[in-house]
Amino acid sequence: MSHRSHEHRIHEHQLVVPRTARYATLGAPGPALREVWFVLHGFGQLSSYFIRHFGVLADGTRLIVAPEALNRFYLEPTGWKGAGKARVGATWMTREEREAEMRDYVGYLDLLYDRVFAETDRAAVRVTVLGFSQGVATGARWLCRGRARAEAFVIWAGPFPPELDAGSVAPLRGMRLVRVLGDADEMALPDYVTAEDARMRALGLDAPLVRFAGGHTLHRDTIAAMAT
Repeated sequence: MSHRSHEHRIHEHQLVVPRTARYATLGAPGPALREVWFVLHGFGQLSSYFIRHFGVLADGTRLIVAPEALNRFYLEPTGWKGAGKARVGATWMTREEREAEMRDYVGYLDLLYDRVFAETDRAAVRVTVLGFSQGVATGARWLCRGRARAEAFVIWAGPFPPELDAGSVAPLRGMRLVRVLGDADEMALPDYVTAEDARMRALGLDAPLVRFAGGHTLHRDTIAAMAT
């Protein structure tokens, strides 16, 4: 190798930096609080819009917390003149720097969990984590790799992360697990459902499937039923 080609070799590096994360809440800490829900949005969504689906739960006994993914982007192509009007969404990760992205959001969600329970007695409440679409894999990784403890995990319209094996899902085995899928969801094909059923059995997880009439979306009555 010549000296000249050595000088032009590209090296990639990583640097951990502070970030400002955003999250939305419904409800508030207080003596009436009995449940805390962490609800994780899907690809291209924002927390302040996503959390509106959970208004049915806001009865004074529940605090709903919707963290927003750290990576925002424009949802449609736009030139520099149109950026001020373009819709914005967020994503938990892409295939680029995959492991670093997962470490970052697990650490972020752990810090948010710590903040919530700095104001609320963890022992006095029941915690539910709900992941929708891309938020399913995010929630599963957080519960398996992070510090958070939950009593329930709702797996809504998203596949279980492929890299988690029977050993790494041990934290989920003491939780109430429920899968939710709309009858008209593009993922509701029989082959997909059969494969996910088999995956749950292979992991030793009991996660019954709840269906509703609808597509790749949240469903008010089903959300309410999850809280009973």
